[in-house]
Amino acid sequence: MTSRMSFDKFIHQLGNGGSHQGGFKEFFHKTARQLKTLGSRRGIASQIDDLKIRLKEVKELKSSYKLDDITFEHSAVDPRLSALFVEEAHLVGIDGPRDDLASWMLEDESSSTKQRKVLSIVGFGGLGKTTLAKEVYRKIKGHFHCQAFVSVSQKPNVKKIMKDLICQLPCKKDFKEGIDTWDETMCTAKLKKLLQDKRYLIVIDDIWSIPTWDTIKNAFPENDFSSRIIATTRIVDVARSCCLDGNGRMYEMEALSDLHSKRLFFKRIFGSEDGCPDVLKQVSNKILKKCGGLPLAIISISSLLATKPVIKDEWERVRRSIGSALDKNRSLDGMNNILSLSYNDLSPNLKTCLLYLCIYPEDCVIERDILVRRWIAEGFISEERGQSKQEVAENHFYDLINKSMVQPVEIGYDGKARACQVHDMMLELIISKSVEDNFISLAGHGQTDLAKHVSLIRRLSVQHIDQELASILANEDLSHVRSLTVIASTCIKHLPRLVGFEALRVLEFKDCESLHEYDMNGIDKLFQLKYLSFRGTRMSKLPSGIVRLYGLETLDLRNTYIQELPSGIIQLVKLQHLLSGNSSYGIPFGNTKIPDGIGNMANLQVISGFNIIRSSPCTVKELGNLSSLKDLHVQLDDGGSQEDKRHEEMLLSSLCKLGACKLQCLRIFSPDSTPIEFLYSWSPLLYNLQTFWMTTNYHLPKMPKWIVPALTSIAYLNINLNEATEEDLRILGEMPALLCLNLTFITIQKERVTVQGIGFPCLKEFYLIRACHCASAIYLTFEKEAMPKVEKLELPLFVSVAEAYGFYLDLNHLPCLRDVEVTLCNDDDTSSKIKSAADAAIRKEANGHPNHPRLSILGEWEESSSDEEESYTDNEES
Repeated sequence: MTSRMSFDKFIHQLGNGGSHQGGFKEFFHKTARQLKTLGSRRGIASQIDDLKIRLKEVKELKSSYKLDDITFEHSAVDPRLSALFVEEAHLVGIDGPRDDLASWMLEDESSSTKQRKVLSIVGFGGLGKTTLAKEVYRKIKGHFHCQAFVSVSQKPNVKKIMKDLICQLPCKKDFKEGIDTWDETMCTAKLKKLLQDKRYLIVIDDIWSIPTWDTIKNAFPENDFSSRIIATTRIVDVARSCCLDGNGRMYEMEALSDLHSKRLFFKRIFGSEDGCPDVLKQVSNKILKKCGGLPLAIISISSLLATKPVIKDEWERVRRSIGSALDKNRSLDGMNNILSLSYNDLSPNLKTCLLYLCIYPEDCVIERDILVRRWIAEGFISEERGQSKQEVAENHFYDLINKSMVQPVEIGYDGKARACQVHDMMLELIISKSVEDNFISLAGHGQTDLAKHVSLIRRLSVQHIDQELASILANEDLSHVRSLTVIASTCIKHLPRLVGFEALRVLEFKDCESLHEYDMNGIDKLFQLKYLSFRGTRMSKLPSGIVRLYGLETLDLRNTYIQELPSGIIQLVKLQHLLSGNSSYGIPFGNTKIPDGIGNMANLQVISGFNIIRSSPCTVKELGNLSSLKDLHVQLDDGGSQEDKRHEEMLLSSLCKLGACKLQCLRIFSPDSTPIEFLYSWSPLLYNLQTFWMTTNYHLPKMPKWIVPALTSIAYLNINLNEATEEDLRILGEMPALLCLNLTFITIQKERVTVQGIGFPCLKEFYLIRACHCASAIYLTFEKEAMPKVEKLELPLFVSVAEAYGFYLDLNHLPCLRDVEVTLCNDDDTSSKIKSAADAAIRKEANGHPNHPRLSILGEWEESSSDEEESYTDNEES
């Protein structure tokens, strides 16, 4: 670490190489620079020599111990075997999923369709995939000619798998003659021949890769005998691959409910769920929260507690030491092994990215964009195969979700998670690994010996810290620490001064209300800093030294009180993400002024939370010079004065330039009914625009002209119109990339509007919304083949108009529908009987849909009593 720091300081001291003016002047500058850096050059040369000596010593030690010749043997006991022999009476919360999947497996048993089906069960390690597969297998195996159950390792021996299956299947004695001499191809051919004329049930447990599945499945013939295969995996892509032939189903495992978790926990310890003494109930709840509904964790921890005295202090000791106990207590070996299987299967890059997550406390929702930017700033990510660092980092994020290492949160219209969470038990594991590898040090997470290892700290996360530990850190040399994260700390004023953290690449203060008490002097000395965040802090002014952080790439000021940036901020020409304002429901808004001269910051890619009207018109016009800008989120106020009109003209000028460059996302927020008619004149060819979001009470009188040029690229559209006409829906329906449409209208439309059958080929979410506080209504129906992929639907139903047609929405024309919300809108004279008829008709239509979509019906009777309104409001699963 010290050598790495010295290299960085050395490069910084050398500067950028000076001028290129030529002649005597250049020679003079070059000579002066060499003399000035002579000491640094000698120092770094000496350290390089030291490193060479150390490398030679390590190589000699490796040779002397003959480490390359050692074969590391893994445990011969499969940690999943216990799941195969659990008594049925000890299982909890499995009946519902087992019966559902068993029924699906036996569907079409007596019909003319006799195709093979594949069920893939996917989920986090320890959720009970093997147990569920075994229970389904046990329930239905009597319906098949032959059955077999085989487990797959991370490095599968396909020949052995085939032999195991053959040995479990009934066959003539001479069929297996010479089996020990068969190669993989012969084993596969023999198994396929054996199953060719049989109705078989096969379980392939714990598949780790798509190639493994592709190889194994070749042995299972499509023989039209209604055969079935059950596959379990921790990896979503593998589960999907198993179901690709069209006769498959992917089942995602869920954690146990609180009720079932308690039942399993207390049954394992006391033999009965009612056997827990009152004095232990509170600590039991804390332990169960840590287990997070993970059956394996509950069984492992309860088995450990069953050997302990029934004393509150003893149970509290176990709760506090669960993380370290994973490595030290033999009764937790099974759980540790299973969690470690997934970890050990990761590539080195993914392991690094996963371990980094322990900088955040348990139950924290970790935003994807923040995590990606931090990974890049830390130097974990490199460009590869024509992909940018941003794309590579995002791929790593989704890989961790795909491999069930983290849990997706806030899944968007495009199916991608906007954030993630780490299961408490997985968090304990990665904390243990991180501490072991000296990757991240946690202050306040039970790391009582942190002060003894200060000289080894590389990345420091301060989550909860007392004054004593803060003071110890303040007196240590922390010049080698590469990242510092302080979350909601109350002793922040006692932490070491920033001037001592000269190697920092990442600095984040999150939700620190007392940040004003901390000494920020010396922040300009952090010449390596790339990521700086003050999110959620009580800060109204930035430290003046920030303008000299020339390597900064991300500055996050969201949810602070900062309304104006220092003028020198425009010197940070490497800045890519400038984030300000506050955020509500994902919509950034705020009163921060755009800094004058922002046009010089040519690397900016994201600008968020700035106020157009509070900034100067010339500055707003400079936004158009930012040719690298991809995301622009701004607030627009007032819009009435002549001066405000000039701001709008400048914004339009900038948008016309940006639209022809890389602009992918435009969000305009207004807290009032600020007109944005100027957008009609936005007329570039919008080849890259993917998201347009207008959040305002103003409604455009008609569809803007720029929509048509942007048809091919827009995936998310949030737009306000006076009315939603069939012509508007026809235009929008021609967008081939549109995945989510949020359309708000304000008029009462007394004619039925129909979505044509050729529209919206890729749309997944459609929200047709009446504007708040407006007497607006519409009756919308769907032709056959309209919106063939829509899954979520929200729309109003104008009861008076719909009555003439029988209240039908034609939901059966939407084959992928999963969620429906209907708001019943009415005239003043609409009777309760008609409202009830509308309610009943919609329910009948939803119940008759093959998918049985989740239905919510909201009744909005402006002059009805609260009791009557409640009687017409429902939110249930049909």
